[in-house]
Amino acid sequence: METKKGKERSTLSWVFEFAGTHRVHYVVSVVLAIASVACGFAPYICVGRIITELVRGTADMSYCMHYVLWMILFYLLNRLLHSLSTSISHYATFAVLAEIRRRLVRKLAKMPLGDVLEEASGTYKSIIIERVDSIEVTLAHMIPEVSSNAIVPFAIFIYMIHLDWRLALLSLLSLPVGMIFFGLMFQGSSGDFENTIQKTKALNDASVEYIHGIEVIKAFGKTGSSYEKFKKAAKEGSDCFVEWMRRCNVYQNMAMVLLPAQLLSLLPFAGWFYMRGWVSADVAIMLIILAMGLIMPFIILSGYMDDITKMGVIVGEATNILSKRELERPLQMKESLQGNDITLQGVRFGYREEEVLHGIDLEIKSGTVNALVGPSGMGKSTIAKLIASFWDVDAGCITYGGVDIRNIPLEEYNKHIAYVSQDNYLFDDSVMENIRLGNPAASDEDVMAAAKACGCHDFIMSLEHGYDTVCGGGGSHLSGGERQRISIARAMLKNAPVIILDEATAYTDPENEALVQRCVSKLIAGKTLIVIAHRLSTIASADNIVLVNKGVIEAQGTQEELLSNSPLYRKMWEAHIESKEGA
Repeated sequence: METKKGKERSTLSWVFEFAGTHRVHYVVSVVLAIASVACGFAPYICVGRIITELVRGTADMSYCMHYVLWMILFYLLNRLLHSLSTSISHYATFAVLAEIRRRLVRKLAKMPLGDVLEEASGTYKSIIIERVDSIEVTLAHMIPEVSSNAIVPFAIFIYMIHLDWRLALLSLLSLPVGMIFFGLMFQGSSGDFENTIQKTKALNDASVEYIHGIEVIKAFGKTGSSYEKFKKAAKEGSDCFVEWMRRCNVYQNMAMVLLPAQLLSLLPFAGWFYMRGWVSADVAIMLIILAMGLIMPFIILSGYMDDITKMGVIVGEATNILSKRELERPLQMKESLQGNDITLQGVRFGYREEEVLHGIDLEIKSGTVNALVGPSGMGKSTIAKLIASFWDVDAGCITYGGVDIRNIPLEEYNKHIAYVSQDNYLFDDSVMENIRLGNPAASDEDVMAAAKACGCHDFIMSLEHGYDTVCGGGGSHLSGGERQRISIARAMLKNAPVIILDEATAYTDPENEALVQRCVSKLIAGKTLIVIAHRLSTIASADNIVLVNKGVIEAQGTQEELLSNSPLYRKMWEAHIESKEGA
């Protein structure tokens, strides 16, 4: 229902919703813009007065200077009011862009992780940063200038009709002809712009992939083929714009030539009407002067048509994300938690149309060590991420403390779960702040205590600036083992009763693995542990080993029980022992 509502709403209604309390600034901006355009028209009336008196032979220097001074005053007012109007509208626009970005970021945090990961990271980055930023100029100018350039000329045209309706209508003969060419120019523009968006997204994704994979590309000699993919995306990204502009050029030029040509029709008829005595000289002159200023606002308006189309598409992209489904969670707890036991009952889950878990039943007792093992791609990580509430189950339920996790507020549930993956992300901030993410309210002393508790303090102090050392984007300034240990310290600071380790030592060398294992042993003391492991020797002493194969639980029990009862586990264990002996 939310998605449908989002599609039905106009771009302007979304903009005013995003503006919030800043809507009043747009209103003030429009009022000032109308006054500015009105002051811009006033000099035309002054010129009409001067020319009329000159034709009559009754004008003198003082009369002309009187109107010249008024023209200067109106010009200065026009510039001043325009400056104030655009300044205020820009202030409101920056507030709108900030609100759009805040909502998008908050939305991504509330969406199921699977829905977020379906899109390439370059796509979200492009929408939130570049695409939203690109509507700033259009939005800041469109609301005040489109409004004022539509209202004031309309009022002037009403005055022209009052002077002589026949000549007023004749002054607009060039308008429909010019608008026909503008219509031809905008024909298909929505599709053309959508095409440029898709090509730009492809270029963004290709760029991110090429830069992130440059190490692998160089190592395996794939520079040529990888660069060709990027080169193709770049060429398609430029060609779509070039072809679009080439198709529009002729129509735009014809429209820009014909629109200001209103005097071609007005002058002959004004002369004829004057000669026949149907209009006076001052009326004819005033109509000619006003007509010369009447078309310019239409030209300004036409210049925004393309930008309005672009803005509509971009706002549509943002609102499409805002209209996506969220993890459905209540705002407040309605049931009391009874302990920390976790139970999966008949859990089914799939990515898009493919089901990967087929009726999982599993009980995880509080304070126990539970290992999820099995062949790659069979559902281990999916089970862990469902328990961490990264997704909602398609069928069945997961309970925590006897309460369905869908009935627990997301923020409240997150306090009970600490998730440490094999590639935990570190932000481009200090080590101190990266650890503090586990508990934003923690003091510096609390952060250091957590680091000492899991054996990270000494290596952190050996860094160039200790706890103030900047980790770099994704933790690029640190080694894999260092990143992992900081992530564990972050999880320890969270002090959650349930710890999920998604192969925490997968990317560490043997020396760092021992350090990480010691960190993990201190982290999980007295906690419920769920660990995904490929190195079976690390979980041999687990209270419950769960063998996941082809989306079902094939067997579970202790190490001895599985070696006795599960041929697949026994085969995996023998292969693991052989690989260790071979190493």
